[in-house]
Amino acid sequence: MIKKAFLVINFLLLCLLSSHTQASTSILLLGDSLSASYGMQQNEGWVHLLNQTFEAENKGYNIVNASISGETTGGGLSRFPGILSKEKFDYLIIELGGNDGLRGFPPATIKHNLLQIIDMAKQENITVYLMEIQIPPNYGPRYSKMFTDVFATVAKESKITLLPFFMTEVAINPELMQNDGIHPNKKAQAIIADNMKQVIETNIPNTAS
Repeated sequence: MIKKAFLVINFLLLCLLSSHTQASTSILLLGDSLSASYGMQQNEGWVHLLNQTFEAENKGYNIVNASISGETTGGGLSRFPGILSKEKFDYLIIELGGNDGLRGFPPATIKHNLLQIIDMAKQENITVYLMEIQIPPNYGPRYSKMFTDVFATVAKESKITLLPFFMTEVAINPELMQNDGIHPNKKAQAIIADNMKQVIETNIPNTAS
């Protein structure tokens, strides 16, 4: 009887754990090297740190990191259907465009790619959030403005929420940047994680609660 009761308790615990996992709010992050732990181990990056915090606080959020170093909006658009075919998501955060800007891609092309990704997500009933991206000022004020304006325009036309660029405070502090002056270092990851925690909890409803 004791052994049978023990087995029943174990079964119930497994069911509860499974139920908790299924009830988590799934957030797909489609990004580039800023979110892909560039120059460090995956478990040192801000996404991993934030997932650990959400788990420790039993918040119910889970970020699935589909970020790749060097990714462009065109690359993200190409990969997106394959990602959607493997898993279902409640929300999508798009953190793309930086590499497009660094390569001087036309703003119209960036806009087109972002709109395509957003439309594809909406067809799957995924709520989309777009992160504003900024590039170094050495690309000239005209292109920099045209580039930055793309994100606000896309968000407005698509009627989605535009999230603030998570590198704004980090990028101006050399102690938080890698030697290339573009990527955040290990020290910056916890800061980004804290910032994104606030952004996510403020803007994204927790469907697991």
